[in-house]
Amino acid sequence: MMNRRKFVLTAGALALGSSARLRGQGKVPDPGHQFSPHELNPVPYIEESPVPEYSWAPTSAYEAFRDMKFGVRLHWGIYSIWHRGNESWPFLKMSFEDRQQYNDLYKTWNPAGFDADEWISLFDESGMKMFAFTSKHHEGFSMFDTKTRVRQRTNWAAAGGPRIESCDLAYSIMETPFRRDVIKELCRAANKRNIKIDLYFSHPDWYDADFRPYVQHPLQVPSSAKLLSEVDIRRTQQSYGGNPVIVADPSPAEVKRMMERHRAQLVELLTNYGKIDMLCLDMYLGSAVWPELRKTVLKMREIQPDVMLRDRGIGNYGDYYTPERVVPSGKPSAGIPWFVIYPLGSDFSYEPDPSKHKGTGWIISNLADSVAKGGGFMVGVGPSANGQIHPEAARQMRAAGAWLKVNGEAIYATRPRDESWSEGESIRYTRTKDRQTAYAISLQWPGKELLLTTLKPRAGSEIRLLGYPKPLQWTLDPARGLAIAIPTDLQDPAHRPCEFAWCFKIASDNA
Repeated sequence: MMNRRKFVLTAGALALGSSARLRGQGKVPDPGHQFSPHELNPVPYIEESPVPEYSWAPTSAYEAFRDMKFGVRLHWGIYSIWHRGNESWPFLKMSFEDRQQYNDLYKTWNPAGFDADEWISLFDESGMKMFAFTSKHHEGFSMFDTKTRVRQRTNWAAAGGPRIESCDLAYSIMETPFRRDVIKELCRAANKRNIKIDLYFSHPDWYDADFRPYVQHPLQVPSSAKLLSEVDIRRTQQSYGGNPVIVADPSPAEVKRMMERHRAQLVELLTNYGKIDMLCLDMYLGSAVWPELRKTVLKMREIQPDVMLRDRGIGNYGDYYTPERVVPSGKPSAGIPWFVIYPLGSDFSYEPDPSKHKGTGWIISNLADSVAKGGGFMVGVGPSANGQIHPEAARQMRAAGAWLKVNGEAIYATRPRDESWSEGESIRYTRTKDRQTAYAISLQWPGKELLLTTLKPRAGSEIRLLGYPKPLQWTLDPARGLAIAIPTDLQDPAHRPCEFAWCFKIASDNA
């Protein structure tokens, strides 16, 4: 998360990346797999050209990814019990006493309100074509039935200060009173409704002491400066106020055990739950273990050749990237698949305050903006500790689904118009894959006339407002452009086909 967020903020929301293509030495299915290092390789130790034996996901997987357009990002784990916001990140600033209590929260967790079918039904009603779920966040708690074992952890309450101690547990949902494999239930429910599956997995693990000190682990070591990037060192100092817990360097045996467990968990996710459409990797483990992580990437590709891999931690081996809390300010030039991830509430974790949910209009405008620029949009929602999605979040998502029932053809399986993806602040364009039809999405009600200057309708064709039964009158003036007359009855908001973002369907030879 750190490297990508740094890039987003310093590179103008991903819109200014180089359009240069890199010709990797591996198998290259199509030109869309030629990644710009400015977008998918933000760390120097990951090679720009993948090793020859590596293949990216096939063209069909890229096409399916580009067709989805809309989905949901779910952050749920033991951090939902205390609900201190910002997923598991607050752990790094907790007192030692609180950290010990936090790590023991799982012993009493029994989220009786969780219902996978209820969640997936909500997403289906909301028009979402995929869901992303946190199988394991940075704090290391596995939300699935992992057979791997944690062999040592931190005793934060030890006499004399924190120390590493031996243990033998999975540290997973199966060791809670709940004892249900959440991912298994979600995948089964999603498959019933043909909703695509994206499993989030964080590379570091703050519970397993073998993983020290990579990224911002709560345990640091004398050799941290050699094992971490400059960015991670700076962020680590900020996280602990310059006073981290220093323990011994990991031994070669510990590093080996760490990477074996890391790989085994990813193999479990790609083996035990059927077809996984996307794997949302997160964070970076650093240059010292990159050769082993690269082997893991090759293993993942061997198990599920079609899985789309997020770039975080694997750079140019990734298939897609995710601007976070921001929609690119322009249409990215490199043509690499992307999905914006943006929390509906104040954060990705559970938001109890209904007034802090951003609204259906916010969802729709960001969805249209993202799709016009060639990407997709994921709404971030955190269920409660009891496993339930806030009613206001559910209401806003369902309302977006109602909008998509009317206007979905302007969103799903569309492609961006080359450079003419917008006009002014309020018009966004999409087009059909065959370039025969364009959709002008007006984010504001146009009034009595919609004037477009970059689109010429096919002679004799009809122009339609999606959801309105009659064709619209239009004229083409060389000086003014395309003028679409808006019927008088539509000036009454109660008579319009939807409340937000009106979509005009236009047959055109320059779509």
